[in-house]
Amino acid sequence: MSGPFHGKRILLGVSGSIAAYKAVELASRLTQSGALVDTLMTHSATRFVTPLTFRGITHRAALTDLFDPDSPEAIEHVALAQAADLLAVAPATAHLIAKLALGLADDPISVTALATAAPLLVAPAMDAGMWEHPAVQRNAQTLIERGAVIVGPDEGRLASGLMGRGRLAGADELLGRIAQTLGANGDLAGCAVVVSAGGTREPLDPARVLTNRSSGKMGYAVAEAARDRGADVTLVTSAGLPAPAGVRAVRVETAEEMRRAVQEAAASADALVMAAAVADYRPAFPSARKMKKADGGDGLSLALERTEDILAGVPDDVVKVAFAAESDDLLANARAKLRSKGARLVAANDITLTGAGFGADANKMWLVDADGETELPLLPKYDAAAAILDRIAPLIAARRDASRRPVQGSGEPGARRRKPPAGEAAWRR
Repeated sequence: MSGPFHGKRILLGVSGSIAAYKAVELASRLTQSGALVDTLMTHSATRFVTPLTFRGITHRAALTDLFDPDSPEAIEHVALAQAADLLAVAPATAHLIAKLALGLADDPISVTALATAAPLLVAPAMDAGMWEHPAVQRNAQTLIERGAVIVGPDEGRLASGLMGRGRLAGADELLGRIAQTLGANGDLAGCAVVVSAGGTREPLDPARVLTNRSSGKMGYAVAEAARDRGADVTLVTSAGLPAPAGVRAVRVETAEEMRRAVQEAAASADALVMAAAVADYRPAFPSARKMKKADGGDGLSLALERTEDILAGVPDDVVKVAFAAESDDLLANARAKLRSKGARLVAANDITLTGAGFGADANKMWLVDADGETELPLLPKYDAAAAILDRIAPLIAARRDASRRPVQGSGEPGARRRKPPAGEAAWRR
């Protein structure tokens, strides 16, 4: 098992909100992903979900009472706090947020929050009017100023029956932001990485497009893996998948839209990973009206024109990774692409292999660079993405070191200075 949670010690704080039942799914998915999860519950949380539920999911006793002399867990909160990689409070009520902001300590969550040096992630859940109250806003801002990550709340139907902002963020959002927080100081911290994903769609008429079989899963895996190593990630995508949490997504459809978006983002980036399957050709004369069967008679001929090469328009000092999805002469085509694209690395895969490539959750790749080829086993796409980032992380570090060196005779930093990207705001309002 691998991934951002494998071997991590996560403290999951659950406070007294109706959304406490959603924390069960979060605990389950963290545990299934290889994390060691210890649940901390306020007394009011046990009125909504029993400690036994979390014990059955995590296989570890939930800590509910610091003052129970018969509980071995009651004296272990300091040890848990010291060993933790992250404390995630989900759901966090207005009352608990206030206690965290004020430094009060009278329940397992608030006591542990004071005792741990691990990052704190807080996911509010309450009625919209409560969340918007100035006191709650001030308390949340206080936590942010101390370095806490606030996730949500989301907007939608609340337990009161009203609509508004106050719903606990979804499990996918929470898992993504937990992974991002765990990796905030990773080897790509401070780096800007652009990733493309999906197959472009070139309009033939208002109803039809020319496209390919790319699902976008590989590009999304690269974006998530880069995020989990501390990178500021921009994902330029034509796929219909939801954007990964903590990743800036730019939606496009055609090859030309992708070219413009990628080149704009890459202008201030350290690396570009072109995982998208971009059309080489598009209809030269797309029809403004839906073509009828009768328009083609016994057959229909399409005039196609070449699309512009995206990688060729990206500055050469950006660390560029190309993908080669081939059915024949895989390595020869990958080597040719390495030379023609100005890439530092080519990730090549055989699209005829069963269970790998387009639409699959795994990939079988060869990594090709100037020193030769490395064959990877069949891997989950997240792990394949991690292997790509392992190869380019030293190249990115070298690029950043070079950009900081003074230009001879000028006394100024490197000739091409990159403006640091603005990271995603820690607090989504």
